[in-house]
Amino acid sequence: MKEVLCYGDSNTYGRDPLTKKRFKRNVRWPGVLQNTLGSDYHIIEEGLNGRTTVWDDPVRDFTKRNGSLYLLPCLESHSPIDLVIIMLGTNDLKMRFSVSAYDIGQSIGSLIEIVKNSKSGPDDGAPKILLLAPPPLGKLIEYADTFTGGPSKSRELAAHYKNIAQEHGCGFFDTGTVIKSSKVDGLHFDPEGHEALGKAVAVAVNKTLNP
Repeated sequence: MKEVLCYGDSNTYGRDPLTKKRFKRNVRWPGVLQNTLGSDYHIIEEGLNGRTTVWDDPVRDFTKRNGSLYLLPCLESHSPIDLVIIMLGTNDLKMRFSVSAYDIGQSIGSLIEIVKNSKSGPDDGAPKILLLAPPPLGKLIEYADTFTGGPSKSRELAAHYKNIAQEHGCGFFDTGTVIKSSKVDGLHFDPEGHEALGKAVAVAVNKTLNP
């Protein structure tokens, strides 16, 4: 059985843009991924609302939302891991962090380095990595002020992520080619998006693990 860790934010957690609650497991894209890949794979969900790549939140004091701080303990607790899927960066677009799309890409590179040096893969090696670029932000309503300037930067992420993935020899998939952020809040995924993403990622997982 292949162990696959999905490390992400609220869109990996499965936040419903309408109710603000959590979608059921079979609706969330990691659950769809599990059902699509079948019993030869074990999908581990590690999604956290508000998680950033490397940034502490100065407004909400969400130090625990800094993705770089929890990544290594997470890897060690689930090792040995065959594949780590990373989809982060959307929360980095918040105006309070004042970072460019390029900087977010570099931050993703820091997370990749943590995985590569973790010895959390089979035989104390490094797990393989599949980097997912989140889709661009949609029309924001209640989150508009928080993400001032974010929509335009979000459209630049995929290109930077692709470069980072190539630099590190990782798998890469641009989720914006198959899904869009929900029309409800412009930030999270609706059930149809989760389903489409889970099925598309299943193809990318097979290509990454079986090149």
